[in-house]
Amino acid sequence: MLRRLHHDQPASFAFTPANLKWARGQMTKYPEGRQASAIIPLLFRAQEQEGWLTRAAIEYVADLLDMPRIRALEVATFYFMFQLSPVGSVAHIQICGTTTCMICGAEDLIAVCRELIAPNPHQVSADGRFSWEEVECLGACTNAPMAQIGKDNYEDLTPDVLRDLIGRFAAGEVPRPGPQNGRFGAEAKGGPTALTEGLEDRAEFNFSVQRALDLGDTIKRIDGTEVPLRTPWNPQAEIDETPHQPEPEPGHDHPIDSTGITTEEAPVKSAARMPDRGTAPGGTATAEPGQQVNEDGPQDEAK
Repeated sequence: MLRRLHHDQPASFAFTPANLKWARGQMTKYPEGRQASAIIPLLFRAQEQEGWLTRAAIEYVADLLDMPRIRALEVATFYFMFQLSPVGSVAHIQICGTTTCMICGAEDLIAVCRELIAPNPHQVSADGRFSWEEVECLGACTNAPMAQIGKDNYEDLTPDVLRDLIGRFAAGEVPRPGPQNGRFGAEAKGGPTALTEGLEDRAEFNFSVQRALDLGDTIKRIDGTEVPLRTPWNPQAEIDETPHQPEPEPGHDHPIDSTGITTEEAPVKSAARMPDRGTAPGGTATAEPGQQVNEDGPQDEAK
């Protein structure tokens, strides 16, 4: 599917001071000269700040990472997670239109979006609050048809259920995500048919749904308040000063190898080591070709 930048672009973009500090912290995850590896999180952060990903934001992030702007543009236009045109202020609805969802009624869901939001994808509703699009597989095929709204999946949808969801979002609610037909997760519609022991003691919702309910941020833009943002590998870049557990660090005196990967090391709990060359497991000496083994170890055979 061809993805283009929006025809109406702002003149400039800049991270807020907090987001810039966060971005520079993310860049320190990678070895010097490989900061471009942070392109996806930085582009997504720019999108969360503005609501959609502008050309100015793409170029700003590329310059920040010291990478060609065309490379950043390639990433932004490849992933559906990046919105290249303005979206609704309340919610952007992504209807999965791939095979399973299409067979199970995705076209009916798209018809609801055309009716209640706007006739065309990527077109903001008249009140500016909603937008929609059809996307490729979102990975919930067992619970088709489904849509991603904000950060969460809404599964086992019907046209009436989607109408109700849009109405509740419009009223300021954040409806429960996950299966909408009473199903616990990706299981048979009539309930599990295997591994049924202990089902009567399981929680009301699966972990993903419960986590979404606890956070309550389905359609809230990421701003750093929902989960502490940490850079334990670089304390100077910390935004949240809460103490954290130490993590493995690059091995001392071990330079980056030819693949660009550093050697990672963590504290060891034993003195175990690989046997030296010429020693078999258990400490038994072994001979190289042309050698014989005696009580003093491998010896060259007599000529």
